[in-house]
Amino acid sequence: MIRQLLYALITLLAFHYSSVAAQEYPNKPIKVVIPYAPGGPSDIFGRLLFQKINENTGYTFVIENKPGASANIGIQYVAKSNPDGYTLLLSSSAFVINPSLITNSGYDAIRDFAAISLPASSPNIIVVNPTFQAKNFKEFLSLIKKNPGRYDYSSPGSGTSPQLTAELLKLKANLDIKHISYNGGGPALQAVLSNDVPIGFAVLPPTVQQIVGGKVLGLAVTSGVRYPSLPDIPTVAESGFPEFEGETIQFLMAPAGTPKPIIQKLNQEVIKVFGNQEIRSKLSSMGFIVSLRTPEQSEQKIKLEVEKWAQVIKANKIQAD
Repeated sequence: MIRQLLYALITLLAFHYSSVAAQEYPNKPIKVVIPYAPGGPSDIFGRLLFQKINENTGYTFVIENKPGASANIGIQYVAKSNPDGYTLLLSSSAFVINPSLITNSGYDAIRDFAAISLPASSPNIIVVNPTFQAKNFKEFLSLIKKNPGRYDYSSPGSGTSPQLTAELLKLKANLDIKHISYNGGGPALQAVLSNDVPIGFAVLPPTVQQIVGGKVLGLAVTSGVRYPSLPDIPTVAESGFPEFEGETIQFLMAPAGTPKPIIQKLNQEVIKVFGNQEIRSKLSSMGFIVSLRTPEQSEQKIKLEVEKWAQVIKANKIQAD
């Protein structure tokens, strides 16, 4: 009984401490680590999000770009940081892919982090050079199947969300198409623009304007529903592959052990920002779909994403560049 009383007392004190900490939080700048170089989708999204939270609350955020090792350097840095709410991570889908892709990635996406929110995602998209023979997704599948091994596709790199989405489609549709890896989304898209590689699997944000301008042709998006800014482009799911989804998600995380009241406080500030329709429309035009999840819903989604991409990586024997 004494042990039970002590445990209850410790639990009560811990809850009291975390509640007080959340009330006082933040009393200094919050560092947000983005494990990519400046100018990429996560960096652009993160700067917009934290600027808006700053405008709403007065909280100070310091963005720190820590690229390298397929985002592992920045992710590991946050995993080992003090869980006090003053060091956060904003990462794309490398966060859930790397533990299966990279031997000894140095972190566990579920055990080493506390989810704040998965505030947005970007569908991946299949694009082709306008001179490519297939002009829609149905023609694309037919052409690839009639010519196994003949065509290549570009991606931002081995193990990236677009490349794994391509490999998932290869499994589902029984396609024989070769991967050409590039160092980032820009070079991969440029390869399609110049017709060095006729097909590309790309993230949507840097690709939208090229599609609107007629520089590349969009064949299908890999979200569950059509993308609002590109309503004429069908989804892979509606084109014969129900429940097919391959998206690049933005993960807002804190180190494991961060007090739950702080996690909840940050989650609510994210929800406030994206309750603004003007902000949602702006992000849509940039290639992002807003998603309002609780920390608990975010954790469940992370588990599903880790399992899904682990299966694709194992089935296709994919290795990092």
